[in-house]
Amino acid sequence: MAYWLMKSEPEAFSIHDLAKASQQTTHWDGVRNYQARNYLKAMQVGDLAFFYHSNAKPPGIAGIMEVTRTAYPDDTQFDPHDDHFDTKSDPNNPRWVMVDVRLVDIYPTLLSLDMLKQRPQLASLPLLQRGTRLSVMPIPTKAWDDICQLAKSLKS
Repeated sequence: MAYWLMKSEPEAFSIHDLAKASQQTTHWDGVRNYQARNYLKAMQVGDLAFFYHSNAKPPGIAGIMEVTRTAYPDDTQFDPHDDHFDTKSDPNNPRWVMVDVRLVDIYPTLLSLDMLKQRPQLASLPLLQRGTRLSVMPIPTKAWDDICQLAKSLKS
């Protein structure tokens, strides 16, 4: 099993939107960065991901979701009416992919970016590095465990 962090602006799609989705499952589309796309391609069914609210006040981890379907073509790349339309993407060789995810847990307390930055053991996490803007990124097991422990401590 691998661990990931996937970002979404809550105004576009929040963890609460995922909770309202049919069977609390949806596709994760619109990724338009090659490295983030490669991470989507690497995901396996059963992998877990933190749902991160980006461009929020404050930004932070809102909960956990599980990958329920591996990468397949992102159909928004072919829709000229969609914000993620890509004129250069070929239906015979799609450039962009998406995965399906299912809600696992909504944290009652957002794990804010500032809160995460205060944990020295997370200092090397790409999320906390300046200039790291990827919307999908791997999370090392040790960091995953630490963040889950932090979330658990805030529940009690």
